[in-house]
Amino acid sequence: MEPWFTRRSVGELLPGDHAWLSYADQEEHDHVIGAFVRDGLAGADKVIYITGDGPRDLPDLRSRYRLEPETYLRSGQLAILPQEETCLTRGVFDPARMTTTLREVLHRAETERFRGVRVTVDMTPAFRRSGGRDAVLECEARVDAAISPSTMAIAICQVDARSCTPEELTALKERHEVLVGADPYFDDGVLSITPTFHPRGLRLSGELDGARHAVFAESLRKVVERGGEVHLNLAGLRFIDLGALSMMAGAAMHTGARVVLDDPATELSDIVELVGSRLLPWLEIGDGEAR
Repeated sequence: MEPWFTRRSVGELLPGDHAWLSYADQEEHDHVIGAFVRDGLAGADKVIYITGDGPRDLPDLRSRYRLEPETYLRSGQLAILPQEETCLTRGVFDPARMTTTLREVLHRAETERFRGVRVTVDMTPAFRRSGGRDAVLECEARVDAAISPSTMAIAICQVDARSCTPEELTALKERHEVLVGADPYFDDGVLSITPTFHPRGLRLSGELDGARHAVFAESLRKVVERGGEVHLNLAGLRFIDLGALSMMAGAAMHTGARVVLDDPATELSDIVELVGSRLLPWLEIGDGEAR
């Protein structure tokens, strides 16, 4: 139980949010950070991307969102800053220099009269350096002090979870009050469908009835067509009709994907067991927690 954390989708981030993303693969990284960059460019924000890998580290905005990064780089709305020029002193990660850079970026964005400013930095290269853990933790505290009072700035600090131990990830997460995740594929106030990545699948919340079969089918197709195991987290689902269950089973049957229903309500588990002779060959009940 982590009551001091606020979980927001990337589209719900607010000025003053110093958010945290630990990603475990490129798909999750591009889904969240790509949306963060896209929303900023579409909304007339200054977008600053601090990276250790240069432009190669930028999410694929062309294929995902039909945006041409060069257009925004030329206009100055998008800036890609190498860590060597913003975070390192004689090759060592320097929290003080990072803070100075951040404050300069915020001040410059104000004078350039952008609506807001979005900053994202991948801490993974710094974390991998000698002494990187302590330096990154100090840096996070400094970033929070710079971002939290702001009325125009939003920041996402990222790290590749594969480069850290669970204890290190916990320490990093505790430097943030906002944990950021993917935007929903669909949310009409009755049903919310959100992609998950660990394990890969969908999180369903609310009520899934016949009026929402079409949007559910499209969301399910996006994850099932890639093959492999698909998890549907149903912990927040209050109602599902038999038609939607049949769609889940049909998707598994026709594609060969293993579809696992995680954290279903007792009533839903009873329904699956009741019609088990028809559905259980393709649907399994699990208890995993997707993020």
